[in-house]
Amino acid sequence: MASGFFALLDDIASLMDDVVVMSKISTKKTAGILGDDLAVNAEKATGFIASRELPVLWAITKGSALNKLIILPVAFLLSAFAPWAVTLALILGGVYLAFEGFEKIYHFAFPDKHKNHDEINLEDVFPLSVEEQAIAEKAKVKSAVFTDFILSVEIVIIALGTVIGKPILFQVLVVSIVAIVATIGVYGIVALIVRMDDFGLKLVSLNDNKKSISHIIGNALIKTLPWVIKSLSVIGTLALLLVAGGIFIHNIDFLHHFLEMLPGFIRDFLVGLIVGFLAFLLVKTFVFFKNKIFK
Repeated sequence: MASGFFALLDDIASLMDDVVVMSKISTKKTAGILGDDLAVNAEKATGFIASRELPVLWAITKGSALNKLIILPVAFLLSAFAPWAVTLALILGGVYLAFEGFEKIYHFAFPDKHKNHDEINLEDVFPLSVEEQAIAEKAKVKSAVFTDFILSVEIVIIALGTVIGKPILFQVLVVSIVAIVATIGVYGIVALIVRMDDFGLKLVSLNDNKKSISHIIGNALIKTLPWVIKSLSVIGTLALLLVAGGIFIHNIDFLHHFLEMLPGFIRDFLVGLIVGFLAFLLVKTFVFFKNKIFK
């Protein structure tokens, strides 16, 4: 009986070793999408007043964790009984990401025509009330969590693809580890980014000597943060289109050989941009006729 117990422990240890090794492989496979996930969610998590940055980020993190709790069991079931539905979900999610990416580019290239830039911004004169701030904050959190849901689907599916054919327990352990690492890693780094200026101020306050290392590094962090936040907006938009393009190219047969002469990231971007344009055009057309009919 004792030998059977120790044999069981040995089997468990062997299983965990295999899980750790495969988790490393799966994490490497999802490294690209994790980088895009970081860029997109960091851009989504910025733009709040300092006192609300961490609470908002915590709300998004909880939403991300809930997303994965929903996605994981559904992904395992679909992979086992309806693999075509996984591909369909990926493509529909890709269309949304492409639309959001193209919409950001459109609004940057063609700002609101009805807005007079010479006029005083009323929000500077009459700041948003507490209730209005809460509503705006909730809307941005909701948007961030929804985008995270789509990116999380892609991460889970890629990780699942590395363990297809393995026992279900093995699949659950590996993919769950990747999902946990994705959530903690991405939002941990985002938290560090949004608090760069506070850390910089802390370093500056440690020494009155302006030539000290702490003072120089602190000032560098403070001055760098606005550039980091601006760059995240650009990187996040590019990431949306790159992820979307990658989804289409890898999951739609006739796109496998589309523009093969171009580097992969350029091809992904162009495909994402084209699909985003078509989705944006379709939505605008729908809204136009809806307004005409129900006016």
